[in-house]
Amino acid sequence: MPVNANDPRVKRTRQLLMQAFTELLDQKKNIYSISVIDITTRATVNRATFYAHFEDKFAFLENWMLEKSKMILKKRLPEESLFTFDCLPTLIQTVFEFLKGFRKYIAPGDKQIEPMFEIAMQKEVHQLLLKWLREEAVTSVSQERLEATALVISWGIFGSALQWSRNTQGRTVETMVKEVMGVIAASLVPVLEPRTK
Repeated sequence: MPVNANDPRVKRTRQLLMQAFTELLDQKKNIYSISVIDITTRATVNRATFYAHFEDKFAFLENWMLEKSKMILKKRLPEESLFTFDCLPTLIQTVFEFLKGFRKYIAPGDKQIEPMFEIAMQKEVHQLLLKWLREEAVTSVSQERLEATALVISWGIFGSALQWSRNTQGRTVETMVKEVMGVIAASLVPVLEPRTK
């Protein structure tokens, strides 16, 4: 039977599970080595409770990654209604730093988990960009064009950060932010032209 995500008890239990997992990660464990039993023991709940909330460890990880992505973006960026073109470098830097930090928790056995992180972070970046573009774009730009622009930019930011986090080649986050920002700014000109000049 599915749980009601709005029930305060459900929220509290999920929070305990998420916090337990984060604490285990902070103890220098890698993601792959943390078991459901490790999580439930740390959270002081039983396995049946875990499985009442999540189908399996991968469903839990997907939820944890989505919540972590939201939290990090919310902490580093202004409220969505205050997001502007000038916030883009901060958004890019946040994604790059998040992926760099995430690398320390990955071991060779974690490769199947990496796509979950990609989807969670890219989804949050895409939604933020799409909301901003819908508010700021030239009125003659179609919704389809705005959606495509937000999709391409979000994957561009995320893909660049992912490749860089795998092999920095001695390039700093600051250098990468400038390079990615140059490409993004050029792709936004047709959509925001009157407002960004």
